[in-house]
Amino acid sequence: MSLQDITARISKAETAAGRPVGSVKLIAVSKVQPNERVQAVLEQGHRCFGENRVQEAVSKWPGFMEQFADIDLHLIGPLQTNKARQAIELVNSIHSVDRPKLAKTLARLAQEVGTCPDLFIQVNTGEEDQKAGILPAEADTFIAECRGLDLPIQGLMCIPPVDEEPSLHFALLAKIAERNGLTGLSMGMSGDFEQAIALGATHVRVGSAIFGERVRPQE
Repeated sequence: MSLQDITARISKAETAAGRPVGSVKLIAVSKVQPNERVQAVLEQGHRCFGENRVQEAVSKWPGFMEQFADIDLHLIGPLQTNKARQAIELVNSIHSVDRPKLAKTLARLAQEVGTCPDLFIQVNTGEEDQKAGILPAEADTFIAECRGLDLPIQGLMCIPPVDEEPSLHFALLAKIAERNGLTGLSMGMSGDFEQAIALGATHVRVGSAIFGERVRPQE
């Protein structure tokens, strides 16, 4: 599929959900993609991208930022506290705030640096042991804790279990956000973003459908 195909599907899903066209932000997930593929998408006018790892983002994006104005870079993967400063200085949004230690580190660094990216709290809606994120039962308390640290919490993020109906998880995330007065919902990927938009997604994360299958570096 092409970038145009994906944006057309997003517009159609927005209309079907009774939402304004353009209300959903498409994050083109460029992790483990060669620079020439990213360059091609940039040259088509797209500016919103997502990376999983700070190290990859640092090696890839400063050059593109010199070449293209208004890049909107999102960190969508796990963030180690020792990489938090690099993240704050490079990205516009972090979608993986998932534990108190990270929240406190981000709050301290935001005071030192004088700025902070928009933040999304990752909720482990499937309560999977191997997956990061705050458990749904603990989400309200953690949201309040982050607000107490003056962190700019914009919304919530989830990655549903691969073997479960994603709409159930999107609906749960939307319910937690609504009762906490949060409007941002980072949910939906290449295979289910239309369902996510129907349930209120404000940010969808689409990679392989735009770029093709990922190319992993040679070991």
